[in-house]
Amino acid sequence: MEIKWDKDTREDMKVKERDGVVYLNYPAFERFSWCCHGFSTRIGGVSQGIYSSMNLSFQRGDRKEDVEENYRRISGAIGFDLERTVCSQQTHTVNIRRVRKEDGGKGILRPLDYQDVDGLITDIPGITLATSFADCVPLFFVDPVHKAVGLAHSGWRGTAGRMGSHMVRAMKEAFGSKPEELYVAIGPSICQDCYEVSEDVAEVFRKEFPSHREERKLLYRKENGKYQLNLWRANEIIFQEAGIPEERISFPGICTCCNPDFLFSHRASKGKRGNLSAFLGIRGSME
Repeated sequence: MEIKWDKDTREDMKVKERDGVVYLNYPAFERFSWCCHGFSTRIGGVSQGIYSSMNLSFQRGDRKEDVEENYRRISGAIGFDLERTVCSQQTHTVNIRRVRKEDGGKGILRPLDYQDVDGLITDIPGITLATSFADCVPLFFVDPVHKAVGLAHSGWRGTAGRMGSHMVRAMKEAFGSKPEELYVAIGPSICQDCYEVSEDVAEVFRKEFPSHREERKLLYRKENGKYQLNLWRANEIIFQEAGIPEERISFPGICTCCNPDFLFSHRASKGKRGNLSAFLGIRGSME
C-alpha cells in the first residue's frame, strides 16, 4: 500500500510491522528503553466492512469480540499488557486524569468509572495510556528525567483550549516535569489541506493565536469563504510557548484524511469508520 506523506511537514514517524500488525512510532522516543509507544493503523486486525480491519473502538457498532481480538493483536505487536492499559473517555475537553495502578484495564477489560477525560498522565511502571482518534490530534509527552508520560486527545476545541499546555502543567505539578526536559510529539491526524473550517472556528483561532493570525501556515481564507486550519502548527505553537524546545517536538508527517485505506478518517469516510488508538506507557512491573 502506498502511503501519502505530507510534503510540507517534517516526517518523524516510522512504519513498523510485527506479526502482520502495522503501526507507527517515533524514533525520538525509542532512545528511552523504559518507554513503550505506538500508533495503530487499519492494518492487521480482524474487523470487517467499514471497520476493516484494526478497529479499536467498542462504541462504533463493531463486533465486541473482534475489537477485543484487535486489542490483543496491537498489544502484542507494540508490547504492552492490556490488563495494565487505561483509556481516556474523550469529549473534547482539557480535563486530565492522573492514572494510578488500580486503573489498569479500564476502557478495554473493565468499564470506565470516569468521563470527560481527554488527557492521561502517569509515572507508574507497567501502565500504558490509550486514547482514540479518527482525525483529531494525538499529543504524546515523555519525561525521561522523572520517567513519566502523558497522552492527550486534542481536536480543534482541545487545541483552541491549549490542551498541550494543560498537559505540561499537569505533569509539572504531578511529577516535577520541566518543559525543557520533555520530549513531545504530534500524532497522525488531519492535515491543513484537508481541514476546512467555518468562519466561527477560524475566529476562535485568530483570537487564541493573535501573533500568528496572519500566518498562512496556521490559517488561511479561501475564495468560498471557508478556511483551512493547521492543527499541527497550532499545537507546535502551544508546545513552544509552553517552553518545550523546538528540537524536542516530533511531527507525524502523515494525514489521516489523505490515507483513508491506511488510517481511519472521520472526514474521508463521512463518519462510517472505526477508531485508531495511540499508546504510551512505562515498561516494568507494578508489583
